[in-house]
Amino acid sequence: MAETLRRITGFDLPSNSSLFLSVLSFHILLGVACAVLGIAAMLMQKRAGKHPQFGTTYYWCLGLLFASAAVLAMMRWSEDYRLFILGALSFTAASVGRMARRQLWRRWIDFHVTGMGLSYILILTAFYVDNGKNLPVWRDLPHIAYWILPGAVGIPLIVNALIRWHRRLRETVPWQPSKPVLSARP
Repeated sequence: MAETLRRITGFDLPSNSSLFLSVLSFHILLGVACAVLGIAAMLMQKRAGKHPQFGTTYYWCLGLLFASAAVLAMMRWSEDYRLFILGALSFTAASVGRMARRQLWRRWIDFHVTGMGLSYILILTAFYVDNGKNLPVWRDLPHIAYWILPGAVGIPLIVNALIRWHRRLRETVPWQPSKPVLSARP
């Protein structure tokens, strides 16, 4: 059954179904909330208070975002299954990051920063894969850029955050040598 495309603010909507449009509206609101909450959590001081509050709210919004993505993907599986996979990976990464922190796994910070950071990269990737063709600047890029650029920018930021954390940890733990200890030869 061929459906008429509806165009809203430069975006082609593949369905006029009121159910589809309702779920899509909810999904867009959750996506914007995740984008804002994720940045807020990243920029907050890493201590009790705002960082965990923003992070927890980000996590639950991401869970709802994934649920709405699953509903949208079921409605148009052949077109949207890639977005479902990205959503599942994003929520899984965030869940690992959250569990590592809450259960204080050994080296939990590595899992937490990597998991939460990758979850954010994956939601941006899904957004650009789905909408890049409608966005100024992005529409002029090859389609592969929608898949690669969020990770190309985000992964170095994750690595940098981990390097800074481990450097700061070495500076605050006086018993841990900051340079390798070389033994003298007899």
